[in-house]
Amino acid sequence: MPLEILFFGAGAIGAFYASRIATNADTNVSVVCRSNYAAVKSQGFRVTSPQYGDYQWTPTRTFDSAESARKSGVQWDYVVVSTKALPNISDDSKQLEGLVTSPTTAIVLIQNGLGVEQPYARRFPSASILSAVTVASAAQPTNGHIRHNRWTRINIGPFFDDSNESNQQNPKAKVTATAQNQRFVELLLKGGIKDAIADTHEKLQLVRWHKIAINAAFNPSAVLSGGSHNEAMASDAELYVHLKGVMDEVLSTGPKVVGTPFPSSFASSEGILRSTLRNKSGSKPSMLLDWESGKPMELEVILGNPIRLAREKGYEMPRMQSLYALIKMKEKNWEARNKTEKSKL
Repeated sequence: MPLEILFFGAGAIGAFYASRIATNADTNVSVVCRSNYAAVKSQGFRVTSPQYGDYQWTPTRTFDSAESARKSGVQWDYVVVSTKALPNISDDSKQLEGLVTSPTTAIVLIQNGLGVEQPYARRFPSASILSAVTVASAAQPTNGHIRHNRWTRINIGPFFDDSNESNQQNPKAKVTATAQNQRFVELLLKGGIKDAIADTHEKLQLVRWHKIAINAAFNPSAVLSGGSHNEAMASDAELYVHLKGVMDEVLSTGPKVVGTPFPSSFASSEGILRSTLRNKSGSKPSMLLDWESGKPMELEVILGNPIRLAREKGYEMPRMQSLYALIKMKEKNWEARNKTEKSKL
């Protein structure tokens, strides 16, 4: 029987990785689309990539909703969630009800931030949860056209909930999750993603904290500074000090929360800033792009959750807390003004 994989959220990143996994023999890769459903249903995806060339990919099945995927009756081996993580707006784990119907179904979370796994672990205590962090750069300029820009790396590790009620703490369940994790990484490797990496639970959480150091420093600062791009912020003397301070705060706290030190290979705050200064492309952080387009920002998983996870262990992050409070109020004020303006129409 072919392996059945469902990507829930077929935006740029999800569709890119789905198209690479689909090159494996005996593997069916289906997608749940939202705004790009009509284009993908009629023409599939057109992928353009400096690394893989230009190619067309038609998913095995294209669904317009989770309900449609449920009605298909397919028993999924992997359900991959590649949507934005916005727990303050919606609980996407609820969308997977009826899709995770077998104890052999693994949930893969390709999402930004910290604490994204808990809603799925609580709702599906018997399922394997695989947590993924990627640095790949991709965009969807038009519906169905995926433009892979650069980088492909993705780290994936099993997530083990520390709740006593969770089956995920069972030794046998851990062995199963680890095996499913390795199998998914092998699918990516065979699909040409040479830097797909299988990590342990602890290593993957450290990867998440390291990426949070970057995202939590640059994302809200870009919005609060009035739309500055990364290199411009790193080039400003005072903002350089601010960015380094936020990153150092996160990098010193993360290992204490996880209980494991960062590997020596992980970049320091100085190394991250040096790399940022070399990038003259004028790239904007995702939170700024969302702010400029009027979309919800990933405030909770990038700022709120790290603060709460640290606080549960007895650690405070005052720089992070200030950023969180300021940008939350900025968003709240924008929503109030927008509501007032709409009421006048």
